[in-house]
Amino acid sequence: ITASYYGMAETVIHFVIYEAIKARLQERYSGDSTNWTDFLRCMVAGATSKTIATCVAYPHEVARTRLREEGTKYRSFFQTLLVVYKEEGRAGLYRGIGTQLVRQIPNTAIMMATYELVVYLFSDSH
Repeated sequence: ITASYYGMAETVIHFVIYEAIKARLQERYSGDSTNWTDFLRCMVAGATSKTIATCVAYPHEVARTRLREEGTKYRSFFQTLLVVYKEEGRAGLYRGIGTQLVRQIPNTAIMMATYELVVYLFSDSH
């Protein structure tokens, strides 16, 4: 369960960075956009923020995966991270991140743009 709690940090990091990127893009391109370019900017902000958040928080995914193995040397979240680091180095903590990014980035880009579209459609500002 501890590993899952640390997984929430990825979501927090993602949304904080997403909102910061979105604000900067809105500031830079205010009055210079169409709905289509706004959609693309939200996709870029979502993809960028998810990439950063995943890279920062990814070791928790490795720990969660290892803890699911039955009959292994892994007993707790922090102990698992320490064992992986000692035995495999930093690369062990990031094993599989490429696949995770390929799966997550397009999904998040589309999800965040869709989220912003729904917020726009239900707001009174348009």
